[in-house]
Amino acid sequence: MFSPLLQSIIERENIAVLTEDNIDEFLEQHKEVALFFTGDYERLVESNDVAVIFPEIIKAFRGRITPAVIDRRSERQLQLRYLFNAFPTLVFLREGEYLGVISRVMDWNEYIVETSQILSKEPSKPPAFQFPEGCAPAGLKQ
Repeated sequence: MFSPLLQSIIERENIAVLTEDNIDEFLEQHKEVALFFTGDYERLVESNDVAVIFPEIIKAFRGRITPAVIDRRSERQLQLRYLFNAFPTLVFLREGEYLGVISRVMDWNEYIVETSQILSKEPSKPPAFQFPEGCAPAGLKQ
C-alpha cells in the first residue's frame, strides 16, 4: 500500500491514515489539517520525497496543522472531492473546508511560503478541475 519509508514515518510520527469512511469524522475533530495523497510510490519518485518533507512541514508550523495520509484505495474518490490533478499532493483544510493544495515536490522555502499563504486564506470551494498539460481529452479546451 505505502512505501516502506512512508509506512515507517506514519508509525514513527503517529500520523492518521484516512479512508472515505473515516475522513469526515477526523476533519470534525481537527481545526486545520493537511492531507497527504501519495500516489503510486513505485511510479512517482517524488512520493517518497514528499513523505520525508511532510512531517517536517507539520513541525515547522508548531502543531497548528494535524497531518493525515490518505489510504491508497481512497485516493481517487477523495481526489474528486478536492479536484487536484497531480500526485503527490498535500491538501490543506480548515474545519473541513478547502484552503488549497501543494502538488509535487518543491524546495523547502517554497513549502514554507506556500503553506503560510494557504493557511492565511479563507476557506473556499476547490478550483475547477484542470487536466494536466497535454492530457485533456480530444476536443476539450483547457
